[in-house]
Amino acid sequence: MVEKVITLENISLIDFLGTENQNIKQLAAAFPSSKIISRGNEIKIQGQTPEITKIHEILSSLIDHYHKFGKITHNSVNRYLSSDSFTEEDVIVTSPDVIVYGSKGGIIKAKTPNQKKLVDLVENNDLVFALGPAGTGKTYISVAMAVRALKNKEVKKIIISRPVVEAGENLGFLPGDMKEKVDPYLRPIYDALEDMIPMEKLKYYQESKIIEIAPLAYMRGRTLSNAFVLLDEAQNTTPAQIKMFLTRMGPTSKVMINGDRSQIDLPHRQKSGLIDALHTLRDIKGIGFIEMQPEDVMRHRLVRDIVEAYTKADEDRQTARLEAEAAEEGTPVSVNGRKRKV
Repeated sequence: MVEKVITLENISLIDFLGTENQNIKQLAAAFPSSKIISRGNEIKIQGQTPEITKIHEILSSLIDHYHKFGKITHNSVNRYLSSDSFTEEDVIVTSPDVIVYGSKGGIIKAKTPNQKKLVDLVENNDLVFALGPAGTGKTYISVAMAVRALKNKEVKKIIISRPVVEAGENLGFLPGDMKEKVDPYLRPIYDALEDMIPMEKLKYYQESKIIEIAPLAYMRGRTLSNAFVLLDEAQNTTPAQIKMFLTRMGPTSKVMINGDRSQIDLPHRQKSGLIDALHTLRDIKGIGFIEMQPEDVMRHRLVRDIVEAYTKADEDRQTARLEAEAAEEGTPVSVNGRKRKV
């Protein structure tokens, strides 16, 4: 008799084994001459070599299925037990356009040319800056790339952070402890993760620190190794904060920094760390930069028009400010590429 042991890593046991190990019992019933024993995160197979090989192949397929869809069902086991295990679902899985599968099996992929460029930049650079207006998919694509890296075992953990900067409301006046105060600022990240990872599995990942979501201040003093690290809302960092964050980068890590220059909530006259970093690091090779555009907005059709309207208003205010400053000095000002005497 031959024995083989399979260890389940980064897997929620209830989602994989089923209630009261029903999935393993179903598999064992299909191979009555072998023993399949589940203890903790280990599955022990005992039997003759040809059958053990077959059981191992099925379990490997089920593990791959779990990492793609987040859970194993009775039908999943049946499908891999049958001789015709390749269905249309498998063809979709192999599509190169798919970043990751959602918690309900939906496809998550880049939908615009700039989103595809962002995916390529992340694949080919260890540090990427993604800028652009709200709704262009910066956070969503970044989280999807992080989840894919974790599922493919390219990294051991995901670390997602953002500065906690109030937009008109002071944290001190919000109810609850620090976590309850901070969580609303991290809600967009939780929303994206819940779209991509089943709730029970996400809870397991967070409890075991495989996925960490924390305010930027909690990053100080750490070395972030073998991780996919995302800094969101980076326009609200100070130069000192973003330098601190960038210098946390450890070996075999990927780092993404996202921000929107039009939504800086820092105190007046406080320089944005994101703007400072773009100027300071622009000539360093190995860093990817991408500017998302209004046409990349994937929310309600009105959002694109709103973004464009605010962009034009900002440009008009900038022009008016330059003209006012020039009027005081009596010098020409450049407006839309033409110098105009004031």
